[in-house]
This record gives sequence, structure tokens and C-alpha cells, in this order.
Amino acid sequence: MDQQLISAQNLIRRNPPLIWYTKSYDQLQIESIAEAIFNYGTWQEFLQLKEILGIKNLAQIFTKLDNMSRNNLLPIYRNYFRHYFQHYA
Repeated sequence: MDQQLISAQNLIRRNPPLIWYTKSYDQLQIESIAEAIFNYGTWQEFLQLKEILGIKNLAQIFTKLDNMSRNNLLPIYRNYFRHYFQHYA
């Protein structure tokens, strides 16, 4: 997972507006990166993250975020990715 985390951090580093509140990309957790891409990323960035992590790992991260009592997933994307991962993962 270390190389995957570094690759995901580099994905954010190439598009800093996704996580505008920090420049400490090396400190970002995989959940924060995934959440930013689910909410604000392009479809291409989502596909890149899926390629980095794999569909199963990304689905697990989404499920973890989705099941948290408080999260920052926007309702429209929360609904979309629930259906997406139910179908493809």
C-alpha cells in the first residue's frame, strides 16, 4: 500500500485544487485523497485512482467513508458511487 499511497499523493500533487487546504501532500491519508477525487475530481482522475488502488481497494475505501457517521461525501456522488461499486466491485 505504500507505493499506492505515494502514487495517489502524486495524483493530488498534479492537481492541487482537489485538496486546496494543504500543501503537505506527503501527509495525506488515502481516505482524504479518495474523498477529494470522489467529490471534486474528474472522471479521468477517478480512473487513475482506480488504476492505482484497484477496484476492490477503492470500493473498500468508499464503503469505509460512506459508513462513517460524519463524512464529506456530497450526496449526489455518494449515491452515484454506491451504485457504481455495487455494480463493478
